[in-house]
Amino acid sequence: MQPRPTIEAFDAHLASRGLRFEGVAIGGAALVLMGVIQRLTRDVDVLVPALPAPIAEAAREFAREQRRAGLDLTDDWFNNGPIQLCDVLPAGWRARVERIFEGQALVLDTLGRPDLLKSKLFALCDRGTDLPDCVALAPTASELDECLPWLDLQDGNELWPEHVRAMLAELGGRLGHAV
Repeated sequence: MQPRPTIEAFDAHLASRGLRFEGVAIGGAALVLMGVIQRLTRDVDVLVPALPAPIAEAAREFAREQRRAGLDLTDDWFNNGPIQLCDVLPAGWRARVERIFEGQALVLDTLGRPDLLKSKLFALCDRGTDLPDCVALAPTASELDECLPWLDLQDGNELWPEHVRAMLAELGGRLGHAV
C-alpha cells in the first residue's frame, strides 16, 4: 500500500461514518508520513491506543472496499501489532510524540526521534529486515551509542548484546561511522 494516499482515503472513510481516531503510529508507514522514506508498506502499526471496535471494523470495511477497487489491502492493515512495545519504551515517551498526520477524522502522531530510532533499531536486531529504514533515519554515532543500553535489555538471550553490537556495527559502517 502507499501509506499517504491510503491514510488520506481512510481519513475520509472515517469522517463519512462520523468516526474519529487519534493514535501513535510507528514503523514504515510512520516513516513515509514523516518523509524519511518513500516506499510501499504492508500496514500501519498503531502503538496506542488499542483500536476501539468501531475503528477496527471501519478499517476492515475500508480494506474490503479497497480490494474491490483492485488494491491489495489486508483486513489487518491498520493494527495494534506493536502495542507490547509500550511496556519497554523509555520513560516519558508519550511526552515526546510528534504529529505526522492530521485529517478530518484521523490524527496520527509518532514517537520522538530517540524513541522511534530505538524502536526501529530493535526491529532491525529482532527481525533483521529494517536496515534500509535505519539507514534512511541516518543515526549519528552518538545516537547509536545512546541506544545501546536500551537495546541490550530487550532480549534475555545471552548472545543478544553481541548480536546488537554486530547489527549496529553493520549499520554504522553503512553510515560511515563505527559503533
